[in-house]
This record gives sequence, C-alpha cells and structure tokens, in this order.
Amino acid sequence: MHLIEELRWRGLIQDIMPGTEEQLNKGLTAGYIGFDPTAESLHIGSLVPIILLVHLQKAGHKPFVLIGGATGMVGDPTGKSEERNLLSDEALQRNQEGVRKQLEQFLDFDASKPNAAVMVNNYDWFKNMNFLDFIRDTGKHITVNYMMAKESVRKRIEGESGISFTEFSYQLIQGYDFYYLYTHYNCKLQMGGSDQWGNITTGTELIRRKAGGEAFAFTCPLLTKSDGGKFGKTEKGNIWLDATRTSPYHFYQFWLNAADEDAKKWIKIFTFLPKETIEEIIAQQEKDAASRILQKTLAKELTIFVHGEAGYQEAIATTEKLFANQSAPAESLSIQDLEEMEGITRYSYDVNKIAMGIDLVSFLAETGIFPSKGEARKMVQGGGVSVNRKKADNVQMVVDNNLLLHNKYILVQKGKKNYYLVAAD
Repeated sequence: MHLIEELRWRGLIQDIMPGTEEQLNKGLTAGYIGFDPTAESLHIGSLVPIILLVHLQKAGHKPFVLIGGATGMVGDPTGKSEERNLLSDEALQRNQEGVRKQLEQFLDFDASKPNAAVMVNNYDWFKNMNFLDFIRDTGKHITVNYMMAKESVRKRIEGESGISFTEFSYQLIQGYDFYYLYTHYNCKLQMGGSDQWGNITTGTELIRRKAGGEAFAFTCPLLTKSDGGKFGKTEKGNIWLDATRTSPYHFYQFWLNAADEDAKKWIKIFTFLPKETIEEIIAQQEKDAASRILQKTLAKELTIFVHGEAGYQEAIATTEKLFANQSAPAESLSIQDLEEMEGITRYSYDVNKIAMGIDLVSFLAETGIFPSKGEARKMVQGGGVSVNRKKADNVQMVVDNNLLLHNKYILVQKGKKNYYLVAAD
C-alpha cells in the first residue's frame, strides 16, 4: 500500500494538506521533521516523528532530520504556558551531538543511496543572518494577524504570563526553515505532531508567497493514555532512548505494562509489523487476555528497535530474575545476580546505622526510596513494600545486619514493578 494509506491505518495521520498524498505517489519526495536539542537524549515522545521518518525512507522517499540549533535558542510556545529557560551554546552543542548519534541508529545515512537520510542544523543558516535582512526579506510576507490567529500564540497572549517577542517569532523562524530546505534541497514536505500544524502551515505559506512554490504537510495525533495519564511519563519521569538514562529493562517494562486499549493502538503506531500480523495478535489477545501477547510483542519490538537484540535479552534476563521465581527466597540470589541486575535502582546507606538497627519507615525515607516518612508509612501499612521478597507490612520492623544479603545488600520492592538494591557502605 502507498505511504499515506499505510500511515492512516496505523493511526499516524491527523491533518493533511491537499495534494500531499498525490505528491508522495508521484515518486521520490524529500520530507523533514525538526527536533529541538533540549537534552542529550531523545525520549519516547520523539519515537513517533522518528518512526514517521523511517516509514518515509522505507517507502523510497528522502528523510531530512532538522536539528533545531537556532530554534532551540528561541523556544517554541506551543503547548507551554510560560517562557522556557534558554540553553547555553555549550549545552546546545552537547545535546545536538547526542541527538545526532541516536538518530543514526534508525535511519540510513548512506550518501550513495538516492533516498539517503540527511541531517541539517538550522543554526548553520541563521548564525550569520542579519536581523534587519530577515524582517525585511522574510517577515514582510507573513502578517501579524496571520501569526496571532494561530492557537498556540493566541492562548499565550490571552494567558497571565503573555508571550515574549522571542517566542512569538518562533513560527516565522520555523517557517523559514521549511523555505530554506525547499529552496536549497527541494524539500517539499514537513511532518510533525498535530500541535505543530500552525507552525508547519506558516512554512507552506512562506514558500507560496516568497518562492512562488507549493509545499505539503501532514501531522500525526498527539498520543494519550486510556487512563488519562500523560504518555511517556512514569513516576521516575521521562522514558529516555539512551540506555544510561532509562535502562533496557525499564524501557521494556514501560511497554509491557501498557493497558490493553493502549497496546492495541500503540502496536500499530510504534512497530513495523504488517497489518495481518497485528490483527492476528490482537485477536489472540482478545481470546486470552491473560497471555498478554499484545504487550509482550509490543515491548519486544520496541526494545529491539531502540536497544537492539542485546538490549532486549538484557531486559528479559532482568525481568526473569526479578519476577519469574518470586517464590524463591532472596537469599537464593547470588551476589553476582544482585550486582549485575540491570534496571534496578541502587542506593547506598550507612552501614553503621544498619548495624545499630533502624526502623523500616526511616530506612525507606533516608535511602530515598520514598520522598518522606509519611509516604513510606502509608505504603508499608497498605502492604505495598517487600524486603528481600518478604512482605513488610509492620512499620515497627527493624532493619539490621540480619537482613543483609551476602553481608552487603538489601533488596526492596515498592509496588509491583519498582525494585531497589541498597548497599550497606
């Protein structure tokens, strides 16, 4: 099936400009997505644009990755209620290198191929641009009325904090990116999240008015969770693509713990499995929900996509050690098992306090497993804490040397999925 048809059944199309599908069906088309380098690693919120670029390249088209070195200095007002902190040149450079390295995992940059991916940085064409030249040659083509009509701008203007000229100018700068790629690389397509539709259409309008050309665009829906929670967020924060920030185990567990309704939607969006295979997996899940074949397949495909086969095997090994034989006592785990477990949060605690004996609630709060004694006490009383794989529901319980595994470690479980290894140092 053609690209747009493929993306539609996967749930990856929300807004689309007339003529876009016809343009893509004609032959090789260059298209881009921008990534702001706000951190050294991308997180799973960036997976959808990455996957769009992969689909574009798989369909024979040419993907451009735009690193927003310049726009990262300005800040996009979309979806934000107040001005964000701007990054230093050094931080931006460091972040750009991290993002570049990650994107090279997913796209083919082999320049010998006609549809090789290309990475560009908008700082390269903005760094020497004169402000007066920009507002004269570009700003005159887009009216303030047009810019203020965009929802992202209107909300900020009507809000308490307002909007600075810096952020107000963002859509014009992003629009110029599209114009620059159009005129220098014959890039005719921009993709992004549905919240970027206003910025994207500013680019197509600038191309029409300034270059007399025609450009195209489509957006994908913003992801939500069936329980109303924010996609990609856990109590520990973002799920990063960098294994040093989010281990393959925790990455795997995020997808494995997806609700059935979310998993049905996400397996279409985040995997490249064919339609027939996905429909068969969903049918199997509906017959036997306890098998969780949908979540297991989703977690496997995504972990391999981001962390490779080795990362997936590491996640499985950790999962089995932590969950496969819960009835086995913690004492049966070797010191190597404990020290080599990936995806488990580690803390150190004063060996002298353990030797003297300390109440469980204080121990849980002072190690950092819980932010306060009150929260620790509540969780213990509710039966949500285990120590060395034994339920610890007595707030008077004493943590001392008798609990040390191999005279060194205490294994704590909070809730169903959160494990902590505390070393007595």
